[in-house]
Amino acid sequence: MHVTVDLVVLTVRVGEFLALTIRRKLDPFAGRWALPGGFVLEREDLVDAAVRELSEEAGIGSMRTHLEQLRSYGQPDRDPRGRVVSVAYLALVPDPGEPTAGSDADAAAWKPVDSLLRSRTLAFDHAAILRDGVERARAKLEYTSLGAMLIPEPFTINELRAVYGAVWGREPDARNFHRKVSSAEGFVEPTDETTTRGGGRPARLYLRGPARLLHPPMLRS
Repeated sequence: MHVTVDLVVLTVRVGEFLALTIRRKLDPFAGRWALPGGFVLEREDLVDAAVRELSEEAGIGSMRTHLEQLRSYGQPDRDPRGRVVSVAYLALVPDPGEPTAGSDADAAAWKPVDSLLRSRTLAFDHAAILRDGVERARAKLEYTSLGAMLIPEPFTINELRAVYGAVWGREPDARNFHRKVSSAEGFVEPTDETTTRGGGRPARLYLRGPARLLHPPMLRS
């Protein structure tokens, strides 16, 4: 039996919820798009393998990324090469650069999450892994402050709301969102600066606060 790590790497860029994909150079599934990942080395810890693949496939260092284990996938027929168990990780990445394909891929690209979920053309069982990772990310934004990590500082409340709208697939109501952000202790911290980059009246700029969990949570409904 062999063990791999697969990565659901997600970001928000210009209002789009994107996932990192690579186009496989080798069989199986040569020419098909897939999630980044690879085999775990003989004396390598799982999380070290995930960090290595994140660096090799996307040029992303772990210090810029929220990385957590998602779940394991072990269907006997999930990989044509034989019995391969994959441990998947979720990575949320702010401000990613353009990805560089690793040695086993001939291209890498950020693709819209919705189109990937609709197409179901990803190699292996990566559509199911992506679906689980996306749902985990959407849920994490309800009760953690990770939404503010996906936006450059400083930001306005409307810009933060656009991040939530991109991840959730619909923008929260502006008034309710502002009230919830303001009432969640330590979520964001106001600055003395304002901006007109969104048009209209000057809007206050904010920084990420120290809180990691949101009280009360920011429920999608």
